Amino acid sequence: MLNIPQILATEINLKSHQVQNALELLAEGATIPFIARYRKERTDEMNEVQLRELADRYTYLTELEERKSVILSAIAQQGKLTDELKAKISSCLQKTELEDLYLPYRPKRRTRATIAREKGLEPLAEFIKSLNVKNAATASLEEAAAKYISETQGVKTAEEALKGAADILAEEVAEKAELRAYIRDYLLEEGVFVSRIKDDYPEGTTKFEMYRNYQIRVKNIAPHNMLALCRGETEKVLSFEIAFDEDTVLYYLESKEIKTKVRTIRDFYQAMLKDAFNRLMKISLMGEVISDKKVYADIESIKTFETNLRELLLSAPAGMKPTLAIDPGFRTGCKVAVLDQTGQFLEYQAVFPHQAAEQRLKAAQTVKNLIEKYKIELIAIGNGTASRETEEFVTQVLQTIERKPVKVMVNESGASIYSASIVALEEFPDLDITVRGAISIGRRLQDPLAELVKIDPKSIGVGQYQHDVDQKLLKKKLDDTVESCVNYVGVDLNTASKELLTSVSGITATVANNIVAHRNQHGAFKNRRQLLKVTKLGPKAFEQAAGFLRIRGGDNPLDNTAVHPESYSVVEAIASDLSVPLNQVTQIAEKLKKTNLKKYVTDSVGEPTLRDILSELEKPGRDPRAEFKYATFREGIKEIRDLNVGMELEGIVTNVANFGAFVDIGVHQDGLVHISQLADRFVDDPNKIVKVGQVVKVQVLEINEKLKRISLSMKAVKQ
Repeated sequence: MLNIPQILATEINLKSHQVQNALELLAEGATIPFIARYRKERTDEMNEVQLRELADRYTYLTELEERKSVILSAIAQQGKLTDELKAKISSCLQKTELEDLYLPYRPKRRTRATIAREKGLEPLAEFIKSLNVKNAATASLEEAAAKYISETQGVKTAEEALKGAADILAEEVAEKAELRAYIRDYLLEEGVFVSRIKDDYPEGTTKFEMYRNYQIRVKNIAPHNMLALCRGETEKVLSFEIAFDEDTVLYYLESKEIKTKVRTIRDFYQAMLKDAFNRLMKISLMGEVISDKKVYADIESIKTFETNLRELLLSAPAGMKPTLAIDPGFRTGCKVAVLDQTGQFLEYQAVFPHQAAEQRLKAAQTVKNLIEKYKIELIAIGNGTASRETEEFVTQVLQTIERKPVKVMVNESGASIYSASIVALEEFPDLDITVRGAISIGRRLQDPLAELVKIDPKSIGVGQYQHDVDQKLLKKKLDDTVESCVNYVGVDLNTASKELLTSVSGITATVANNIVAHRNQHGAFKNRRQLLKVTKLGPKAFEQAAGFLRIRGGDNPLDNTAVHPESYSVVEAIASDLSVPLNQVTQIAEKLKKTNLKKYVTDSVGEPTLRDILSELEKPGRDPRAEFKYATFREGIKEIRDLNVGMELEGIVTNVANFGAFVDIGVHQDGLVHISQLADRFVDDPNKIVKVGQVVKVQVLEINEKLKRISLSMKAVKQ
């Protein structure tokens, strides 16, 4: 069987001990963020990307080995396991190749070949095979077949016997792994996807219009196009297939399978091979190629989703400041929620600024009173229906206030999902669903990460075709992304929700609940060691989690840093050598820069960890996220009809796909900056130019009000 660690080392370009140590740590239950941050000596500083690639490939190869064992056992029980076949199975590295090798031995439903065997025609098939050699003598197939005519076996004529023998040989050919592999590769390289919209859908009546007469090389199809074809077929709007030169495939089969020059045998084989391909290979291999491209499209789309989600989760927080959160609405009014500097809900009011003048005046006074009463510093306005009108209203209110809060439009995608969720119900059991939505909008502005972890990532609105891709893989990758982001930023142990705590390394949902319960019962944690008093949080979980949990104003200043408790003794030694009290060690950045790291290296703490410790002590408690910035939408531009070609506007990137980026410019409909319009140079990956949450300047290129499509450009505008 395979030497998996060696294969992994070669494939990922790692040293053997890196692979071995990383696999050992994973087997012990260590999380990837923990290994990447606190076990650098063990892995020679492998990063999260390498560790996740290693873990994924290890899982794949392990599953492959398990499948091999099952297959080898099944073939052995049939008495057909040769040394050559065993060697081929044992050495293969791909599941597709393995299943090709197993295909001839897989239990089958009753086929034409099995029926022919039941009729006793296998010896005839073997005889015909014996004639298919270079210097074969001429023989009459009809005479050979006549010997197998039998009333009891149901073979009435020589022609029937030859047809049965051909069925047996066709199945053998169709199950040859090397032939299937070649044709599969040929379809991938030379095939063309061809799609047609069904007659039930006249031109211009479907969102799949571009696929009405669509053709593209299989190897060149973009992931979003592949997923669109699959969705269109699922919705029964279109059909698609792979077009290719069948004569080329048949010529290949003949060149591999026909050895004789005897015309009668060649004719028999040509007909048999054509049947084998058309009846037994063509549909299944096209299906496999489509499946391969769908898997590739899934993986690439999920990668894009991961990237967008990471950028959104790591969006710069406006900060934990008193916040007025507004969920806009016309007829039902605006829901206004007040949050304090810890994100706690304080008060709710409903105002109606978009109705009668009297109602507008009353709404203005209410908002003004709330701003002054709670010393509001931030105003979060959801970007849904009535958002621009509400922003205009708030701007007018702020003109009457001397100390003006910062007003920000907040992407509210998924807020309605949160407000109706069990999480929101548990958090605010006595509040109306609309009030919960407003609270979520406000908290997103204060700290996007802490709030967005409460929502299913698929509902946040930063992916494409998320319901069409492999759901199991999507969930795993998005969960990995959330885990990575949460641990990268760190979590305030005394304010974090149970949803945020659940994403911390080593903390399960049960332990997160227990932490919150302990906090509610005993008050704020004063130091990290108190975590060991939490029910079901043992030494292993403490080891995994402690470094990612922060305690502000606690007993030990190191508890508000990413320094792991296991390294506190090193910091104490550094503080002692510098003649600085431990509680001041985070205030002496200049002295720390001159520290000789080698002096503190031990068997368990090497220079990588020491570098991290010094970096953390130089900027203790620093939030690694970017500085907060927000877009200012142009006044008077509230609807798509307000746009004109050539307008230059400011907006915020809401989604990035492999064909471009979507930008919110404040008209309730995101515009698309096609990849060709992102920069005045060739761009192969939009993520190299823009990120979700980035503030950008754009120019309006084209407006289609009927289809609600806006084309934008960043090329002609100075960023």
